[in-house]
Amino acid sequence: MPSKKLTNGLPAEVTMETSYVQNGETHHHSFQETGRVVYMNNSYYIRFEESHPEENVPVTVKINPDGMVNLIRRGEQTMRLAFDSDNSTETNYKTPAGIFPLQVVTENLRVSYYDRPFAGRVWVDYALYLHEQKLGDYQMRLRFTT
Repeated sequence: MPSKKLTNGLPAEVTMETSYVQNGETHHHSFQETGRVVYMNNSYYIRFEESHPEENVPVTVKINPDGMVNLIRRGEQTMRLAFDSDNSTETNYKTPAGIFPLQVVTENLRVSYYDRPFAGRVWVDYALYLHEQKLGDYQMRLRFTT
């Protein structure tokens, strides 16, 4: 059972690294931000803002008790991805150009926690498809420490 402090939320140092390959090109982004970790309704929520020159993008990573992980980004482009190592999932990707239905195929999903201080890691390797056409291969590496 998480501590009372965690149910009220604790400040956390968050590092998020994402890599993806699209059309033969590899892209890499890394963010080190101050965020918050909260334990609520049997799930952990890691919340922070990615700092971009044009805007700050609120990000939430939800770690569910069943092992699924959700990634929610709210900016000019809104994305809600569900990572499930047993099944592919579907989502709608909202952009200024419209809404696109995407299929998420999770190839590798690992979550681990550490005590004193409370910390964790989320590693996800996945592919995105639009109308059964592969858009790319993606990796997300999240580390947080309270």
